[in-house]
Amino acid sequence: MTHAQIPLSPPCTAPTSAQIQRHLRRAGEVAQRAVSLGRHPFGAILVAPDHETVLLEQCNIDTVNHAESTLARIAALNYSASYLWECTLYTTVEPCCMCAGTVYWANIGRVVFGMTEHALLACTGAHGENPTMSVASRYVFDHGQKPVELIGPVAALQDEIQAQHQAFWAGR
Repeated sequence: MTHAQIPLSPPCTAPTSAQIQRHLRRAGEVAQRAVSLGRHPFGAILVAPDHETVLLEQCNIDTVNHAESTLARIAALNYSASYLWECTLYTTVEPCCMCAGTVYWANIGRVVFGMTEHALLACTGAHGENPTMSVASRYVFDHGQKPVELIGPVAALQDEIQAQHQAFWAGR
Protein backbone atom coordinates (compact mmCIF):
# COMPACT_ATOMS: atom_id res chain seq x y z
CA MET A 1 0.00 0.00 0.00
CA THR A 2 1.46 3.36 -0.98
CA HIS A 3 1.01 6.51 1.07
CA ALA A 4 -1.50 7.73 -1.54
CA GLN A 5 -3.68 4.71 -0.67
CA ILE A 6 -3.49 5.18 3.09
CA PRO A 7 -6.77 6.35 4.63
CA LEU A 8 -6.80 10.05 5.36
CA SER A 9 -9.23 9.91 8.24
CA PRO A 10 -8.19 9.69 11.89
CA PRO A 11 -7.69 6.24 13.44
CA CYS A 12 -10.96 4.34 13.94
CA THR A 13 -11.37 4.18 17.71
CA ALA A 14 -10.15 6.41 20.49
CA PRO A 15 -8.40 5.33 23.70
CA THR A 16 -10.23 5.80 26.98
CA SER A 17 -9.06 8.23 29.63
CA ALA A 18 -7.87 5.30 31.76
CA GLN A 19 -5.87 3.87 28.84
CA ILE A 20 -4.34 7.26 28.12
CA GLN A 21 -3.24 7.71 31.72
CA ARG A 22 -1.88 4.16 32.02
CA HIS A 23 0.15 4.44 28.82
CA LEU A 24 1.49 7.90 29.67
CA ARG A 25 2.60 6.58 33.05
CA ARG A 26 4.39 3.73 31.26
CA ALA A 27 6.08 6.31 29.01
CA GLY A 28 7.13 8.09 32.22
CA GLU A 29 8.72 4.86 33.47
CA VAL A 30 10.58 4.59 30.17
CA ALA A 31 11.74 8.21 30.64
CA GLN A 32 13.02 7.30 34.10
CA ARG A 33 14.93 4.40 32.54
CA ALA A 34 16.59 6.97 30.27
CA VAL A 35 17.77 8.86 33.36
CA SER A 36 19.20 5.66 34.85
CA LEU A 37 21.20 5.28 31.61
CA GLY A 38 22.55 8.83 31.90
CA ARG A 39 20.18 10.29 29.31
CA HIS A 40 17.53 12.97 29.35
CA PRO A 41 14.10 12.02 30.80
CA PHE A 42 12.03 11.41 27.69
CA GLY A 43 10.12 8.22 27.00
CA ALA A 44 7.74 7.00 24.31
CA ILE A 45 5.71 3.88 23.68
CA LEU A 46 3.76 2.67 20.65
CA VAL A 47 0.40 1.04 21.35
CA ALA A 48 -1.52 -1.20 18.96
CA PRO A 49 -5.00 -0.37 17.64
CA ASP A 50 -6.55 -2.39 20.50
CA HIS A 51 -5.30 0.38 22.88
CA GLU A 52 -3.82 -2.29 25.15
CA THR A 53 -0.87 -3.98 23.46
CA VAL A 54 2.44 -2.13 23.81
CA LEU A 55 4.39 -2.76 20.59
CA LEU A 56 7.54 -0.74 21.28
CA GLU A 57 9.18 1.28 24.04
CA GLN A 58 11.97 3.79 23.56
CA CYS A 59 13.83 6.13 25.87
CA ASN A 60 15.84 9.14 24.80
CA ILE A 61 19.26 8.38 23.31
CA ASP A 62 20.84 11.72 22.45
CA THR A 63 20.12 15.10 20.84
CA VAL A 64 19.35 13.67 17.39
CA ASN A 65 17.88 10.33 18.49
CA HIS A 66 14.96 11.39 20.62
CA ALA A 67 12.64 8.74 22.05
CA GLU A 68 9.80 9.57 19.64
CA SER A 69 11.82 9.81 16.44
CA THR A 70 13.78 6.63 17.18
CA LEU A 71 10.58 4.76 18.03
CA ALA A 72 8.88 6.03 14.84
CA ARG A 73 11.79 4.91 12.64
CA ILE A 74 11.86 1.44 14.24
CA ALA A 75 8.07 1.17 13.89
CA ALA A 76 8.24 2.10 10.19
CA LEU A 77 10.77 -0.69 9.63
CA ASN A 78 8.64 -3.30 11.40
CA TYR A 79 4.99 -2.49 10.65
CA SER A 80 3.02 -1.52 7.58
CA ALA A 81 1.99 2.08 7.08
CA SER A 82 -1.69 1.12 7.16
CA TYR A 83 -1.23 -0.66 10.51
CA LEU A 84 0.72 2.26 12.02
CA TRP A 85 -2.06 4.64 11.01
CA GLU A 86 -4.27 2.84 13.55
CA CYS A 87 -1.61 2.92 16.32
CA THR A 88 -0.98 5.50 19.02
CA LEU A 89 2.37 6.90 20.11
CA TYR A 90 2.39 7.99 23.76
CA THR A 91 5.10 10.35 24.92
CA THR A 92 5.76 12.21 28.13
CA VAL A 93 6.46 15.53 26.43
CA GLU A 94 4.98 16.99 23.26
CA PRO A 95 7.08 15.90 20.30
CA CYS A 96 9.54 18.49 19.03
CA CYS A 97 9.35 19.49 15.38
CA MET A 98 11.92 16.80 14.41
CA CYS A 99 9.97 14.07 16.18
CA ALA A 100 6.59 15.25 14.91
CA GLY A 101 7.95 15.15 11.35
CA THR A 102 9.32 11.65 11.86
CA VAL A 103 6.01 10.44 13.33
CA TYR A 104 4.21 11.96 10.34
CA TRP A 105 6.46 10.21 7.82
CA ALA A 106 6.25 6.92 9.72
CA ASN A 107 2.45 7.20 9.32
CA ILE A 108 1.56 6.89 13.00
CA GLY A 109 -2.03 8.11 13.17
CA ARG A 110 -2.31 9.38 16.73
CA VAL A 111 0.02 11.00 19.27
CA VAL A 112 -0.79 11.49 22.96
CA PHE A 113 1.49 13.64 25.10
CA GLY A 114 1.51 14.61 28.76
CA MET A 115 3.27 17.98 28.89
CA THR A 116 3.75 20.70 26.27
CA GLU A 117 7.04 21.71 24.74
CA HIS A 118 6.39 25.17 26.20
CA ALA A 119 6.16 23.70 29.73
CA LEU A 120 9.39 21.79 29.07
CA LEU A 121 11.11 25.08 28.25
CA ALA A 122 10.01 26.38 31.65
CA CYS A 123 11.83 23.40 33.23
CA THR A 124 15.00 23.56 31.12
CA GLY A 125 15.36 27.29 30.60
CA ALA A 126 18.30 28.04 28.32
CA HIS A 127 20.08 24.81 29.23
CA GLY A 128 22.67 23.97 26.59
CA GLU A 129 21.80 20.27 26.67
CA ASN A 130 18.21 20.88 25.61
CA PRO A 131 17.80 23.96 23.40
CA THR A 132 14.01 23.59 23.23
CA MET A 133 12.42 24.94 20.05
CA SER A 134 9.16 26.89 20.22
CA VAL A 135 7.46 24.91 17.46
CA ALA A 136 4.32 23.09 18.52
CA SER A 137 3.76 19.60 17.12
CA ARG A 138 0.26 20.75 16.08
CA TYR A 139 1.95 23.26 13.73
CA VAL A 140 3.96 20.46 12.10
CA PHE A 141 1.00 18.11 11.77
CA ASP A 142 -1.27 20.87 10.44
CA HIS A 143 1.16 21.41 7.57
CA GLY A 144 0.97 17.81 6.37
CA GLN A 145 -1.49 16.18 4.00
CA LYS A 146 -2.88 13.64 6.47
CA PRO A 147 -4.66 14.33 9.76
CA VAL A 148 -2.46 12.97 12.55
CA GLU A 149 -4.64 13.12 15.67
CA LEU A 150 -2.98 14.92 18.57
CA ILE A 151 -4.18 14.56 22.17
CA GLY A 152 -2.55 16.60 24.88
CA PRO A 153 -1.47 17.94 27.14
CA VAL A 154 -3.13 15.47 29.49
CA ALA A 155 -4.07 17.52 32.54
CA ALA A 156 -4.24 14.53 34.89
CA LEU A 157 -0.50 13.85 34.40
CA GLN A 158 1.03 17.24 33.61
CA ASP A 159 2.20 17.90 37.18
CA GLU A 160 3.70 14.41 37.50
CA ILE A 161 5.66 14.73 34.26
CA GLN A 162 6.70 18.30 35.00
CA ALA A 163 8.02 17.25 38.44
CA GLN A 164 10.16 14.57 36.78
CA HIS A 165 11.70 17.19 34.47
CA GLN A 166 12.12 19.84 37.15
CA ALA A 167 14.02 17.37 39.33
CA PHE A 168 16.21 16.26 36.45
CA TRP A 169 17.06 19.69 35.03
CA ALA A 170 17.63 21.25 38.47
CA GLY A 171 20.51 18.81 38.94
CA ARG A 172 22.17 19.55 35.58
